Amino acid sequence: MELLGLYNYWVVILLMMVGFYVVIAHGNLIKKLVGLNLFQTSVFIFYITMSKKEGGSAPILAEGVERYSNPLPHVLILTAIVVGVATTALGLALVVRIKERYGSVEEEDIHDLDNPEETNGV
Repeated sequence: MELLGLYNYWVVILLMMVGFYVVIAHGNLIKKLVGLNLFQTSVFIFYITMSKKEGGSAPILAEGVERYSNPLPHVLILTAIVVGVATTALGLALVVRIKERYGSVEEEDIHDLDNPEETNGV
């Protein structure tokens, strides 16, 4: 029963491992960006769930509210979401340039085009 009470941690671990697997198992650059975003989302969920107090309210002064959730992780995560969107956009722009240059977004194809001697066994 205790393990089910910590389901938010299981969700975080599952998302983190799926994101990590996608990054290391796939050679497609778009899939790697998707994996990185999954990994990043798991970190966001981890911080947000850590800041919630049972019975706590949003940190706004009101009658009858005595317990507040910590607002700092939420603010940090909002900033991290903005940074994450910006870095994803930069990554996608780089993938577009790589596709224009090499004609592929597959890691092995790009490596083969950069090092033709290794591909031919010379």
